Amino acid sequence: MPGPFVVPVHGDVECPTKVDVVVIGGGIIGCSTALEIAEQGISVALCEKGGIGQEQSSRNWGWVRLSRRDPREVPLMAASLRIWQTLNQRIGAETGYRRAGIVFHCADDEAFQQHQRWTRHLEGSEYNAEMVDRAGFERLFPGQRLAGVGALYTPDDGRAEPQKAAPAIAEAARKQGASILTECAVRGIDTAAGRVCGVFTERGYIACQQVVLAGGAWSSLFAGRLDLRLPQLKVLNSVVRTEPLAGGPETAVWARDFAVRKRLDGGYTIASGHESQVDIVPKTFRFARDFIPALRHEWGSLRLRLGGRFFDELRIPDRWEMDEPSPFEYCRVLDLPPSRTLTDKVLDQLRQQLPAFANLKVAQRWAGCIDVLPDAIPVISPVERYPGLYMATGFSGHGFGIGPAAGRLMADLVLGRQPVVDPRAFRFSRFSDGSKIEIITGF
Repeated sequence: MPGPFVVPVHGDVECPTKVDVVVIGGGIIGCSTALEIAEQGISVALCEKGGIGQEQSSRNWGWVRLSRRDPREVPLMAASLRIWQTLNQRIGAETGYRRAGIVFHCADDEAFQQHQRWTRHLEGSEYNAEMVDRAGFERLFPGQRLAGVGALYTPDDGRAEPQKAAPAIAEAARKQGASILTECAVRGIDTAAGRVCGVFTERGYIACQQVVLAGGAWSSLFAGRLDLRLPQLKVLNSVVRTEPLAGGPETAVWARDFAVRKRLDGGYTIASGHESQVDIVPKTFRFARDFIPALRHEWGSLRLRLGGRFFDELRIPDRWEMDEPSPFEYCRVLDLPPSRTLTDKVLDQLRQQLPAFANLKVAQRWAGCIDVLPDAIPVISPVERYPGLYMATGFSGHGFGIGPAAGRLMADLVLGRQPVVDPRAFRFSRFSDGSKIEIITGF
């Protein structure tokens, strides 16, 4: 079940014994955080249990979108778009970022009106969104056969390459002085007088003043070892990569049956526009009450299944000693099989509805585990119980595009500087302070 080929990043041979900040997790969030901190001349070690960007950061769709964001994420995503626009030049490497626009198809008048209402969240910003009628949609996608009334079109949105971005950002962080440690799982944190003073890794102890947990789908397990309740579950999304295809659209498009965007190599990344799989696991029951609002909202798009994954996760210990291997060392890369049935259905619909894809050739299929929180927005926050500990996790399938600004916001909080946006909506304490957890679509 090999995942996509990710540009390899060779970890440092030497493990530092002391730094100012340790970042746990080498996905795009962790790498962006490390880069932001290192650029300020602060010593930072990025610790990744496997390879840089090997899990969801390389398995997502590669969309860099402001469109249809939860309104609480809109300011942060707007900041991220600004970062993406100059990121290649800043880091001296190719992330694959291109401003090419994104279109969300509207099947009926109700959907059109919902998308039209969403556009108000961009009022007063430098970014544009427009509603196009059926004729306008036809001009964007000549020969299309989708039944519908129009679409939401955001020309400022774009795309980037998940297999390139996190590695390129990690290498840039290293050039700024960061230690990049691959196959270096962090087993836990150390405290003195109630605050963080270091981390225990499989390669030895690293003294530090601050720790950022950016562990993606593994964050809940790590937090649980600290008796921190992070209600996080995994959603499995299956993706197809095609061979290069001439004549296909530059603009990414979402419809109920498919989502597709062009790749830098001339091929396309394709997935279902609405269906994902959810394995029932022990944490499903532990966090069931937290996810009731989300389940009601997304019931039609989630395919629940009970299988071997339940027992795989049942066998994972939630307690371990710092001088023994942790669960993170027994699973370096979470690489689950994609659904051939689902992806075949998606490809059939795509071929029928967008004739430009009639002759597409499948190059590869993979699956990725999306780390989901009950309200579908991330935690980017200090952890009050452990001064010096921070979290940046739970991006709920929205993390790739927003990653550079999420890293900046996390670095702002760690370094005590003015945050790029108001972080209140992303506080970890919302799951324990009595706040009402809401699903907000922005429609």
